[in-house]
Amino acid sequence: MSLKHDIEFTLNGVKRRVSVDVTMNALAMLRDVIGLTGTKYGCGEGECGACTIQVDGVSLNSCLMFAVDCDGRNVTTIEGLANDSKADALRESFVEHGAVQCGFCTPGMIMQADHLLHKHEHPDEACVKRGIEGNLCRCTGYKKIVDAIASVSQESSS
Repeated sequence: MSLKHDIEFTLNGVKRRVSVDVTMNALAMLRDVIGLTGTKYGCGEGECGACTIQVDGVSLNSCLMFAVDCDGRNVTTIEGLANDSKADALRESFVEHGAVQCGFCTPGMIMQADHLLHKHEHPDEACVKRGIEGNLCRCTGYKKIVDAIASVSQESSS
């Protein structure tokens, strides 16, 4: 038996209304119900950060959040950063610094880096490392990722 619940929330700046099973997580809602596939399924246990989204300005693992908990909230996914100049700078910096290899972790890393740069305009290297510690990369290591984020921080101070 499936128990459905209608929820209303703002997704990437647009009001949405969807009907979801009360046991569905936010990640499944975003990918399977709404069709936004930029948020990735990695571990399903909140350990890898591939599913990072922002809810009311807070960075969260969407695999650990029930979809119904999005009701009345403001949710931003990687698609929601498409026209954001700071996110553009992050994406460009990731490419310039070779911080993208397979790209699977990149949406979650960009979401976490965006959150970090909104909290700390000019984080030092230690702050960047702490800021992305919940996001795993299995290809590039972290030096290039940290350098890419730090570069955006330095450019914004120039």
